[in-house]
Amino acid sequence: MAFTTVLQAISFALVIVFPNLALMALGFGLQRFTMLNQTFVDTASKLVFNYCLPCLLFLSVIKSQIDYSEQITLIGAGFLTTFVLFFGSVAYAKWRVPDVRDKGVFVQGVFRSNMAIISLSVVTNAYGELGTSVGAVYMGVITILYNVLAVIALSGTSMQRSAGLSQQFFGITVNIIKNPLIIALVCAFVYKGLDLPSLPKPIADTGQLLANTALPLALICTGAALNVKSMFTLSGVSMQASIGRVIIAPLVAVMTGVMMALPPLYFGVLFVMVASPAAAASYVMAKAMGGNDVLAANILAFTTVFSMISLTVGMVLLRLIGWV
Repeated sequence: MAFTTVLQAISFALVIVFPNLALMALGFGLQRFTMLNQTFVDTASKLVFNYCLPCLLFLSVIKSQIDYSEQITLIGAGFLTTFVLFFGSVAYAKWRVPDVRDKGVFVQGVFRSNMAIISLSVVTNAYGELGTSVGAVYMGVITILYNVLAVIALSGTSMQRSAGLSQQFFGITVNIIKNPLIIALVCAFVYKGLDLPSLPKPIADTGQLLANTALPLALICTGAALNVKSMFTLSGVSMQASIGRVIIAPLVAVMTGVMMALPPLYFGVLFVMVASPAAAASYVMAKAMGGNDVLAANILAFTTVFSMISLTVGMVLLRLIGWV
């Protein structure tokens, strides 16, 4: 039975991850054959960051049936896990990541997971419609936290070290307020909170078309910026960040779930949401905010492959123990 469960989990993981890998491979191949240039990647990344991803987040929130009051414990566990990973990676980057352009990208690669694409699909497969609704609540709240922390990390590390504390705080605040992803999420929660009528069909359809291009275009750009040699350099920053995402993040999620005595459903949702690969949006945000986009692409590519292994193994072990 356990062997069959492992095979089923591995098969499902491959089905989920293959489209992402295929699109990144397409971008990488097009770049190698000079069918994509840096101008295209820069322009497409700005399009995804400013329009496509905001539409995806806005529409996903207003269409979901979100009830926050029933899931305070799970959301609290998500906040705790995220803060542990964020502040832990900030402390590590301060001492072990020398290049200022790499620091924020490293931090983002460790704490930020691909909830909207990988995690939600795995949760739905594991727990059905109930898992989907629970995962949507978690994703809606934690995505805002992710984006705020990502802006803080990328803003703080890209500024000159000579800048004063007040200047840095002002710059971070401005970047948070102006961030299109945060604006989209806040607008979506306000829209739902006011119980406004559905969007007119022409507007909803246009937004959905933009939302549908977000992930494919982001992954193609990621593949085009990929540096394979750097990705597999064991001493490189990308490998250190990938270890944090693939190994450390799932362990922190497990410790949080045990400490907070989460019931099996919430434990499983927390683990899957945290243990998934680095978020596709991390590359787009790093590029838009002047971070090391090649490093972000390498972290995304490496964790997209190896996080699925750690996620699968982790879920099998947790299920055998009886925690999920």
